[in-house]
Order: sequence, then structure tokens, then C-alpha cells
Amino acid sequence: MKIDFVKMHGIGNDFIVIDYFSKPVPAEIDFNQLAKKLCHRHFGIGGDGLILVLASQLYDFRMRIFNFDGSEPQMCGNGIRCFARYVYENNLTNKRKFSVETLAGEIIPELVFKPSTNILEGVKVDMGKPRLTRKEIPMTGINMESKVINENISLENKEKYNITCVSMGNPHCVIFVENVDIFPVTEVGPLIENNSLFPEKTNVEFIQLLNKQEIKFRVWERGVGETMACGTGASAAVVAGVLNKNLSPDSIVHLRGGDLRIQWEDDGHVYMTGAAENVFTGSVEI
Repeated sequence: MKIDFVKMHGIGNDFIVIDYFSKPVPAEIDFNQLAKKLCHRHFGIGGDGLILVLASQLYDFRMRIFNFDGSEPQMCGNGIRCFARYVYENNLTNKRKFSVETLAGEIIPELVFKPSTNILEGVKVDMGKPRLTRKEIPMTGINMESKVINENISLENKEKYNITCVSMGNPHCVIFVENVDIFPVTEVGPLIENNSLFPEKTNVEFIQLLNKQEIKFRVWERGVGETMACGTGASAAVVAGVLNKNLSPDSIVHLRGGDLRIQWEDDGHVYMTGAAENVFTGSVEI
């Protein structure tokens, strides 16, 4: 079977996009296994994830995403910006703002154009309201209605860290560090991802405060490893910074692949604005 695809990236977080919006999804395809095959950097196309463009009975579109390891997360901020650019540029919609069904619920991306032009500059996404209780993240604990703000955690390697945890439809554990460039992300990340506190595992963000409106950011994504960027993680990082009273609710996040603007507005919603780029198109036999 031959499948057409588009390779895209959102500030370095790269995806293989397959369009099933107007055609049936082949029942014989195991997308968990297909993601592992296609996303492999040496034996496949290469990518952090596989995105499916699908029709929805409730919203304008439906997005499914599969990680490098075949697992299916609830949402992906960089992925949905790529999704939004794809559906607009491939004439699946003429709307500049539309609704997308995800496992995290309804997500609303809005295309941003350069002033007085039709040149697409980026995508602004309503990421919804952050979920802050242990039950919502989810995390284990005695009081499941409590928030996790600057809470101490001890790891298997005997190191201790203060963590702030947020769900943006998927779980995030945020740690503030002095120098993110030299921090051992690949050592600490998997220890926290697989910690028993997190029954669904967790993404882990390592944050260096630059000033009240800027942070440097590295991320360990569950099911993937360290990536160039993570949109839901950047959103969670700014929320965590606000909760700890050391960051503005309108801040710039400097990720390894580029910058995102994150705004936690008075309506309680988090808005993420950033680029999404095409890399190449192709077809593959599976």
C-alpha cells in the first residue's frame, strides 16, 4: 500500500502528516506500529510523531497524533500548528479560525497572516484552560484536589527537585534550573517521566528564567525523548512560572527550535503563537 505524506515541523518538532479527511481510514493499518516505522530516523522518514488529518462529527476537523514510540498522546501544541497550516493550504477549509477534535477536547487554532497580505506568518492556538489538580494532571497523592506547586520530589538517583505540575490536556512536570544548557536533561527526564507519581507518565520541562517575560526551555517528551520544541510544554512552563510568581502571563519561550509566545489570559485560557513549516512531500510503501 502506498501512502502520501507531508513532512512538517513546528520550530524543530517534526511530524509526518497523512490526510484521511475525505477518504476512509484503512482498517488494516495499525497506526501505533506505523508511527514507529515511519518516524525512525534511520529506517523511516524520520519524525517526532505521526499526525492524521481526519473528519469529525462534532467539529471542523479531528486530529490524531502518535509519538515516535507508537504511543498516542492527548494533544501536541506544535503538531496542531502544523495541522492547521496543512488543512488551510490544502484547501480543506477557507476558515482562518476553526475547531479541531483531539483526545484533549476541542482545540481552536487561528491562522496569523502578515499585515495586509495573504502570507501565513504563524498559528495562534487556544490551548484551553490549564488543569492544576493532582486528579486532573493526573498524579498520585493523598489529596487529589490539591495543586502541585514547588513540591519536592526524590528520584531513584537520590537527587531532589522542586516540581510544579500542569496538564494542558497532557501531563507536564516543570522544573526551574539555573543553567538549562548544561542541565542533564537526558538523565533526569526519563526518571521523572516514569516516576510512580505519574500513572500516565509525564512530559518534563526544564526552565531557566531570563527575566520576568522570557525563559529558556528544554523538554523531555514522554514516548519520544528530548525534542527541539513542545507547544503544550511551553504553555505549561509559563503557567508554572506564573503560579510560582516569577513570570509574566504574557511571555516568550526560547526553545531549541525557535520561539513561542505564550499568553495566559484573563479568561483562563492559554494561547500559543508560533510558526509551522513545510519540509517536503512524498509517498511511502507500507
